[in-house]
Amino acid sequence: MSNENKTEEMEDDVLNNIESQEGEQDGSSVGNEDLEKGEELSLEEQLQEDLNKEKDKFLRLFAEFENYKRRTSKERMDLFKTAGQEVIVSLLPVIDDFDRALKEVSKSEDREMFKGVELISNKFKETLKNKGLQEIEVKQGDAFDAEIHDAITQIPAPSKKLKGKIVDVVEKGFKLGDKIIRHPKVVVGN
Repeated sequence: MSNENKTEEMEDDVLNNIESQEGEQDGSSVGNEDLEKGEELSLEEQLQEDLNKEKDKFLRLFAEFENYKRRTSKERMDLFKTAGQEVIVSLLPVIDDFDRALKEVSKSEDREMFKGVELISNKFKETLKNKGLQEIEVKQGDAFDAEIHDAITQIPAPSKKLKGKIVDVVEKGFKLGDKIIRHPKVVVGN
């Protein structure tokens, strides 16, 4: 019997070992399922994070593109406004010459020549005006503004009223659109 008892004890030990191993495996499989779910969640979280990063990149790129479109549109509009600025600036001395010619021709007795020169001058000025050129109105007695006027010299003021004011306009000033392309040259009373 002792052999039978030993055999039974051994069988019981083996059964206990098998049961304990099965229990451990069941427990570990539950633990593995939890780990897999945790990994899946972290994988989902990781994918969500990546998606959010890509959305952020997309929104930033879209905003940058919108800014680019707005900036180039503004530059294009500015270019159209001042496209002929160089040509118009080079024609300003011609306007000055017409003004001097009109002064001299008005002194002569030939009215036909005066009317012809005046007609050409007015047509030329009107054409430039249609292109956006505007004369800056300056007259004697106006207050001197360093942002608009270009003082070429100062002279003693002929009267107290003209002290610090414009005494004479030497050269007319012009604007193209809102931009001053030539400042009026003036003499200021001191």
